[in-house]
Amino acid sequence: QVQLVESGGGLVQAGGSLRLSCAASNRPFRLWTMGWYRQAPGKQRELVATHTTGSSTYYAASVKGRFTISRDRDTNTVYLQMDNLRPEDTAVYFCNANPPVEDSWGQGTQVTVSS
Repeated sequence: QVQLVESGGGLVQAGGSLRLSCAASNRPFRLWTMGWYRQAPGKQRELVATHTTGSSTYYAASVKGRFTISRDRDTNTVYLQMDNLRPEDTAVYFCNANPPVEDSWGQGTQVTVSS
């Protein structure tokens, strides 16, 4: 089982930036497409971005041009650089494989963007 630990969230003003990190504890991580997901209060969890083992990326329309996903295979870490943040980006952010491994969801990291 892969353990995923997210960090880097916080409170930021609109227009600000944050960089999220996701550390994976198991070697199979290297073989997976990894994704960042988010869940806002009262809403379903949604996919934000993915990064394949071949370094192809996908972004949800709502974050395209503002967020950048990357990964470091040597350290088993996935990053999400978030720029020009908006209040509607407020959510708990999670990382997982894509498609997700259900028993590998971590606690997530809270991102709050004030207007």
